[in-house]
Amino acid sequence: MRNCLTVDVEDWFHICGVDDLLPASGWDALPSRVEQNTRDLIELLDRARVRATFFVLGWVAARFPQLVAEIVSAGHEIGSHGDTHRRVYELSPRQFADELETSRARLLGAGAPNVRGFRAPEWSINDRSLWALDVLVEKQFAFDSSMTPLRLIGNPSYPQTPHRRAAKGGELLEFPPLVARRFGQNMPIGGGWGLRMSRPTRVLAAVEAHNKAGSPAALFVHPWEIDPDPPQVTLPRGRAFAHYFRLSGFKRRLEEIVGGSSFAPMGEVLQQGSWVLKQ
Repeated sequence: MRNCLTVDVEDWFHICGVDDLLPASGWDALPSRVEQNTRDLIELLDRARVRATFFVLGWVAARFPQLVAEIVSAGHEIGSHGDTHRRVYELSPRQFADELETSRARLLGAGAPNVRGFRAPEWSINDRSLWALDVLVEKQFAFDSSMTPLRLIGNPSYPQTPHRRAAKGGELLEFPPLVARRFGQNMPIGGGWGLRMSRPTRVLAAVEAHNKAGSPAALFVHPWEIDPDPPQVTLPRGRAFAHYFRLSGFKRRLEEIVGGSSFAPMGEVLQQGSWVLKQ
């Protein structure tokens, strides 16, 4: 069974909920690291012969279109990560539709052959924004990976395997990130601080358990997580933990993870099983 490794292509300063510290109006003046970090990640995946899905921010595609072309040339799938890295529930349906249209136009203009998948910043399609599924169907997206079975940013009751979501005007395939049960609650072992803190053997065991139960697993990373010298700013404690916890050595641990299982782009993985992706 093939699993999914996904990449949220954003820069180190694209952090939700800190507009007072890192306002969007100042992003262009900050030193960007997304090109080199993403290229390093592409090389890491190439050595492991792994193809992934890169959910690219429209803001990034507009400034570094060649980077999108390089991702495509390396054999990876391109999805949308929105345009301005705003959480979905902070937008109106019209604003969200505009974000989707703008990001897709920028990705296509940069060389993406097709954009069928979406991932919301900070997993922000949740109980506060389920209307977003209707908008995704309206804008002809085929699959989404924005609903996480985690407390605070999602809902622990959400399904933990790929599934169909009914929406106005059709349906959408939803592919949640891998979680593991620890300390009486779901933990994000598939990405973020949960992946960075976990031994590769533990992550691979969780992936294998998912596969034995009949389901592929989805992992997610960010280019800034493998930066050898990442810029840092003073953030609120919770944000600082989520963004900076155990970055040291993560690239090496990630190499062990991607070399220890079978991975393919999300659109291809969703061609398998009972949820077969519609063309």
